[in-house]
Amino acid sequence: MIATLNSKRLSLRPLNLTHCTTEYVAWMNNQEVFRYLETGGNYKIEDLRKYLESVEANDSMLFWAIHLKEGGKHIGNIKIDPVNKRHGLGEYGIMMGDSDEWGKGYAKEASEIVIDHCFRELRLRKITLGVVEDNSAALNLYRKLGFSTEGVYRDHGYYDGKLCNLIRMAIFNPTDAR
Repeated sequence: MIATLNSKRLSLRPLNLTHCTTEYVAWMNNQEVFRYLETGGNYKIEDLRKYLESVEANDSMLFWAIHLKEGGKHIGNIKIDPVNKRHGLGEYGIMMGDSDEWGKGYAKEASEIVIDHCFRELRLRKITLGVVEDNSAALNLYRKLGFSTEGVYRDHGYYDGKLCNLIRMAIFNPTDAR
């Protein structure tokens, strides 16, 4: 069972079918939200329901809904998936869906508690991610969190209507003594 994580302003709860809402579907149909994601656009409530059912069925996936403590509003999601316990690795991903809440530091706050949980409780030694080079807001966030560039995949995919590079980044557990 995935743990609920809390910070000063946020509660990260396991993502499940209770999050199947028209607001979430609207995020997935908002060009500004999905422009650098692998999915999105022309989303329907049934698509979201099927996706959330698959999330619930996958007990190895660490996937949280980001909620504001004050009022309980669902504003985005954050995950570590896949987790490779043998090698001590996890792949990070975040989506801040509610654009009214952008620029308030919630992505950083949610990321810090998830990264801390993965290093302290799960004893992962390294968390990795991929980010489209043109996504400057995400790159700035990841650098503030302590991620560093490990490599660049040139002309890796089409995002926002053009061919873009993908930057691979990682952060290491500072207490890992391997």
